Amino acid sequence: MVEEVLRSLRAACPIPPRLSPYADPVQEWLLDRLPRLGVPLDSSARERLDRAGFARYAGRLYPDATEPDLRTLAALFTWFFLVDDACDGPDRLAPEQIRALRAGALSLLRDGPRRRHPGFGGPLRRLLVDAWRVPRRRMPARWRLRFADAVADHLDGTWRESVAKDLGRRPSVAEYVELRRATSAAYVSYPLIEFATGRPLPDPVYHHPALRRIGELGNDLLSWYNDLASLERDRATSGGHNLVLAVAGERGVPLDTAVDLIAERWRAAMDRFVALRADVPSFGPALDPAVTTHLDGVANAVRGTLDWTLESARYPTP
Repeated sequence: MVEEVLRSLRAACPIPPRLSPYADPVQEWLLDRLPRLGVPLDSSARERLDRAGFARYAGRLYPDATEPDLRTLAALFTWFFLVDDACDGPDRLAPEQIRALRAGALSLLRDGPRRRHPGFGGPLRRLLVDAWRVPRRRMPARWRLRFADAVADHLDGTWRESVAKDLGRRPSVAEYVELRRATSAAYVSYPLIEFATGRPLPDPVYHHPALRRIGELGNDLLSWYNDLASLERDRATSGGHNLVLAVAGERGVPLDTAVDLIAERWRAAMDRFVALRADVPSFGPALDPAVTTHLDGVANAVRGTLDWTLESARYPTP
């Protein structure tokens, strides 16, 4: 049933699919690069990573990136997914370890690689140092701060979810929706649009209420879709941190009913997303092309997540 819902939602998505022509070559590069950075990849792990297709995910979100830039983006995506694996599941990091990881990652992003932070080392640190080298050199300081702030919010959400799991506290629907906007890492992917396209936005425009609301809806759309795809896994490991589980628990309905309710909620959010995107005000001829590029990037994040979820082995559906 879930797979049928996932495919029906993708069919109803009005955003056209896109994919970088460099996605598959970058995937091969990534599989060769990770062992050089000390990321352990036996034959089984290499196969899982290849079938997950993180470079194809990056290639769907940033289809116009150059091949070197897509390598950087794919490496960053891989870092976030490896962190997600470390912070989730039965052998997940303890909350205090996630705090240490957060502090170390932010120290690296804000201060550079020379300063080391206790509790953040090994392959995860080496991968982030390697992936951050080009953005740190090329992007302006205000952009680097914006990206680091997004990473801080994401890892803070991951920590809060970990604390709730340890306490056995299941979130309400409202609590979960707000927390999911942090744990999804969508807000981390949005600044990378500027890196991939070379069209940075001034802070007042980037944080404008119209763009912020569209970004929030885009986050919800890709997060809720992911929750549908990962429902079977999350039933065992998430401690109720899945929108389907939160709705089922709060309303006292079976999971199948909750899945249908989430699908209805997703379609309504997509309608609002399309309407708001069409109603964005003009910021003047000097800025409007960059605003359009940014909004296209948010839309690519939504559509790219739908397409990648159904092609990736990371979220096998029944």
